[in-house]
Amino acid sequence: MPSTPLANGVTPPLCGGERTEVTASSTVADDKPGVSMMEQLVPEITTHALSYLDYPSLCRLSMTNSLMRKAANDDNAWKALYHKDFTMEQDGITPVNGWKAYYATTRAIISVNTEFFSIIRDRALQAMARLWLNSDYVKCIHASGELFSGYNEVMQSWQLCFNWEQGFDFQVHTVRTRILTDMAWVTMKAYLNVDGGPFLITNVFEFHNGRWHMVHHHSSVMLIDDQQVVVH
Repeated sequence: MPSTPLANGVTPPLCGGERTEVTASSTVADDKPGVSMMEQLVPEITTHALSYLDYPSLCRLSMTNSLMRKAANDDNAWKALYHKDFTMEQDGITPVNGWKAYYATTRAIISVNTEFFSIIRDRALQAMARLWLNSDYVKCIHASGELFSGYNEVMQSWQLCFNWEQGFDFQVHTVRTRILTDMAWVTMKAYLNVDGGPFLITNVFEFHNGRWHMVHHHSSVMLIDDQQVVVH
């Protein structure tokens, strides 16, 4: 019975050890014994191939063997993934610890920023208290335009917000991050289920004791028909 060709077009050996078809790829591999096809690819081709993988796939690939680990840890591959998943705005920067670390930190920052809006929706004061850094230099400017300075004042302002009958379920878009070692800021547009434009929001975070904490929140004031919408 004839053997079934593999996906790459090579027919597996028959019982007698014959190979019914030899492809160009196997010829290349034979030219350099002990060297895999992956190692013989031009680096640009490898990077291009890896650019089609998402974050979990690239991480899983790095755990298969030493060759795949080397390919999956290539800085250019992580730079391409960053541009695909986040933004092209930071194409000119050179992250101190490489693009893989920068990508991972960006994911962490976006996760914390998403948690911030979940806390507002759920009116979870204790969670908000844990999110903010307990320091006298933290600042919060709500959409009312009022400034609150210092941890205690900021927490009191959020307590007033959460005393309202319902939380606010923001739809957040155009999220952009920038990271400098132990500090990061995030800009975004946040929409409510009301007519009019978005709130323009900036959140600033600092890394302390293994966690990212908010140290600054600034929301623009949204106007509808020349009337100020007071939303914290």
